[in-house]
Amino acid sequence: MNALNRITNTVEFNLIVFSFLLHFVWEFVQAPTYAGMVEMNHWEGIKLCMSATFGDVGFAITAYVLTSLFARSRDWVFNPSMAQLLLFLVIGIALTVGFEYYYTNISLRWTYSDLMPLVPPFGTGLSPLLQWIFIPLLVLWFIRRQISQSAREHQHDG
Repeated sequence: MNALNRITNTVEFNLIVFSFLLHFVWEFVQAPTYAGMVEMNHWEGIKLCMSATFGDVGFAITAYVLTSLFARSRDWVFNPSMAQLLLFLVIGIALTVGFEYYYTNISLRWTYSDLMPLVPPFGTGLSPLLQWIFIPLLVLWFIRRQISQSAREHQHDG
């Protein structure tokens, strides 16, 4: 297996790629639920969605690394226990709630539009919470599909 295949067959590489692609799409789809996004200059909107996507990828990496430490394995994604899945999701949701609270209540970098349903107790938007349930589960599914059993075996041989 060549060096490029060794990299592209890692969980981490696939986590980053699939997280980026799926979160980037979600950011654009949920744009109307944030005040001013619909009226925003196209390029400014792209930059804002890109910035949020990089944050989402950082959350995914953090949740993966912490879950890997808990599982004592980087390969937990191939046969995750319910505890591992829940931990992965809870870390992402906790980061989302914290950052959404900070950006909507403290720094005021963004605000929700009237279209965003709010979830108590912190008034977190429903869309970012749903994002951190559906996207991570899809990312894990894509990782399992993308990295074949033979690639995993080669990963441990080399």
